[in-house]
Amino acid sequence: MDEYVKNWEAVLNKLEMMVSAVSFDLWIKPLELLEFKNGSTLVLGASSTTAKNQILKNHADKLSECILDVFGEGVGYEILDQNEKQEYLKDTVVVEPAVEAREEHPNKGMFNSKYTFDNFVVGKSNQFVYAAARAVAEHPGQKFNPLFIYGGVGLGKTHLLHAIGNYIHEHMPDLKIMYATCEKFTNDYIESLRSNKENETIEFREKYRNLDVLMIDDIQFISNKTSTQEEFFHTFNELYQNNKQIIISSDRPPKEIATLEERLSSRFTCGLIQDIQSPDFETRVAILRKKSQQERYLIDDEVIEFIAEKVDTNIREMEGLLAKVYFFATLLGKKIAGIEEAKEALKETIEKKKEDLNPNIIIECVCDYFNISKADIVGKKKSKEIVEPRMIAIYLISELIDIPLISIGKYFGGRDHTTIIHARDKITDQVKNNIRMANTVKDIENMFSGYVNK
Repeated sequence: MDEYVKNWEAVLNKLEMMVSAVSFDLWIKPLELLEFKNGSTLVLGASSTTAKNQILKNHADKLSECILDVFGEGVGYEILDQNEKQEYLKDTVVVEPAVEAREEHPNKGMFNSKYTFDNFVVGKSNQFVYAAARAVAEHPGQKFNPLFIYGGVGLGKTHLLHAIGNYIHEHMPDLKIMYATCEKFTNDYIESLRSNKENETIEFREKYRNLDVLMIDDIQFISNKTSTQEEFFHTFNELYQNNKQIIISSDRPPKEIATLEERLSSRFTCGLIQDIQSPDFETRVAILRKKSQQERYLIDDEVIEFIAEKVDTNIREMEGLLAKVYFFATLLGKKIAGIEEAKEALKETIEKKKEDLNPNIIIECVCDYFNISKADIVGKKKSKEIVEPRMIAIYLISELIDIPLISIGKYFGGRDHTTIIHARDKITDQVKNNIRMANTVKDIENMFSGYVNK
């Protein structure tokens, strides 16, 4: 059991470098290893039917490739949604059920051991959020409650949440901690309702309310989920009134989460809201050096600076490029990865970023980022939560793709070129003068590689 569980973790580590951070956190990371059936098939449990379909549609080849690399030839997989998983477990005797063991001891195995305070590189962009996270870990429920951390994709929010969890588990092992993505919380709640059994709802509430520390990652996905917001509101109140620590992460501050109920937004703001910004060049270099030391990569300093210059926002993407350079150099028999190997290994990756973009990809990314539908963004709605994403999509298309303004208008329901010019110029001005808008645009641009490679 232990050997193939470790192998599965190695598969996840590989996949994390191959797909976008959004796809990994939403669909792949929650996959549960249920059984290694007959020594030839990995039986995996997805968090929802949507998650299963997304993985099979967009990431099946990458998953197969990583399983082949780690487990070798002859090993396949099957993915079960929640209902299929329940049926499977009824009919299957699974020896040493690793998943159930983790649920009985929620602090164990919940947090990635690689994510600690010691290996979190602190710089000007994150020193305040680091200090806040450390204070909460050392004094849960006593300082900064709730702690709301927001920032762009791949900047270290999840790292900090896991670091808090690892610290509490090590120093206060008796405390009950729960870490869950917003998607996980939502799916658990829906399942408790779907069963139509009162005890299922009670079990759900006991699971999330009988805690000392609750961490919810990517809370922005609670947008447009009215009943889930209602349930989370009561969960929040129960914990807060009992001085239990609540830690929330998001890609944007509470006031910018579309359709978030006012009462929830006000509760998120009653503690400490702290942003984590894009790292400066020196911090990016320090992060890559730390990663090289951890993974024992032999990398020339010039390569580290080269990567730090090419990727200025997404830490996870930087680390993925570092690994790619190292393995490329290894294949060539080089003892140390130098700048020539780096340029060759990353040539396609860096040049490809803008070449394969098209308006539909940009629109899809913007819709996913703001959790809105394509019908809304290209339609006639004029509410703020639709208009701003629409203008950002127009701006990105005009900036990154060589296409006439009149053609851009056709992608947005036949809008005339004057409307397109207005949207483009307005976002151009905001990107220059508004830090929030500049960060939003950067976050969306960081998503492109994952969508281009679908």
